[in-house]
Amino acid sequence: MAVKEKEEKVQKRILILCVDRDGDLGAKAGIKTPLVGRKENLQAAVELALRDPEEPDANAMFEAIRLYDRLQSEGKQDETFEVATISGSELGGVGADRKLVTELNELLSSFPAKEVILVTDGYSDEAVLPLVESRVPVSSIRRIIVKHSESIEETAALFGKYLKMIMGDPRYSRIILGLPGLLLAMLGVLSIFNLAHYYLLALPIFFGVFLLFKGFGVDKALKAFYQWIKEYSPPPLQIQISNFSLGVGALCIAVGVYLGLVKIPLQPDLALWISNFPLIMGYFIQGSVDLIIVGVCVVLLGRAIRWYMERDTRLLRNIALIVLIGWSRQILYATSDLLINPADPSRGTEKLVFSIAVGILIGVAAILVIFVIHRSAKEFFKEIEEKIEELKES
Repeated sequence: MAVKEKEEKVQKRILILCVDRDGDLGAKAGIKTPLVGRKENLQAAVELALRDPEEPDANAMFEAIRLYDRLQSEGKQDETFEVATISGSELGGVGADRKLVTELNELLSSFPAKEVILVTDGYSDEAVLPLVESRVPVSSIRRIIVKHSESIEETAALFGKYLKMIMGDPRYSRIILGLPGLLLAMLGVLSIFNLAHYYLLALPIFFGVFLLFKGFGVDKALKAFYQWIKEYSPPPLQIQISNFSLGVGALCIAVGVYLGLVKIPLQPDLALWISNFPLIMGYFIQGSVDLIIVGVCVVLLGRAIRWYMERDTRLLRNIALIVLIGWSRQILYATSDLLINPADPSRGTEKLVFSIAVGILIGVAAILVIFVIHRSAKEFFKEIEEKIEELKES
């Protein structure tokens, strides 16, 4: 039993692992990893230091070897030590981490360590430590910082990251690189034509226009408009007809209102405007009623065409409304005559009453006609009514 426990204690393996995450061993010295053993690591560290004496990874490898020698000299019988170096890629990111994991798994298959003493140059701790700890416990971390501080190296790495983003990302390169490039090109063109003295005048104009575009979002609006033009697809024909009739009708109504205002006799002060308000309204109605009625009928006619093509039952009501609005011209004219000539109210009143009575009869007749047509053309509107019922049920 004692012999068995002694054998288990001898089997405790500790790996002193040096990590070169940025791949300097391969990039600068052409050395392939993983490196296992004191001799291989020492030769690689010397070669890397000869290529770049200020390389921190070489110093980290020397520290790993020194730590290996010290632990070996302590001579603990229940522990076996090995020193090794793995490296990532000079491109960094996911590719470097995947390469580190592959080499670490290869190491652990040949030397199944129970724990790891990690030696790094300090900068890569946050990225490397989780990768190692997920596969084997880390009992100690040794950071080697030579001739520079961790904060400076992190700042340099962050600066390099943002510089790379500025160069590669169009959102930033247009501002950081595009604007200075355009200004330099402008200066060069003006210098060719001996107009460089206008550069200081053109500079604030250029920046002013740029700030206005950015401040008021003109660039985004133009981009959205271009995207809309690019992706625009015309609506169905019936909707196009309805929209066109709406535009034409609105134009007729606007012109009619203008003609009505033009026909109003000018009054010198507000008191006369108020005292002559019925007269003013009479002239306004006479001047504007024709085009306003035409405009409203055009809008309703466009909708009627749309609902006919869609087999919508609102078509019948719309047609009846067009007839009533068309007859309302007579009622409005009779009203305007009564407002303009109040001295002879009997004639104007008779005309107005007659127009209203005829309008009521037309309305009743229109309702009856709608009822008859709806019953006789029920099959025509059946499809759309079934769809409406399905939507209500869902």
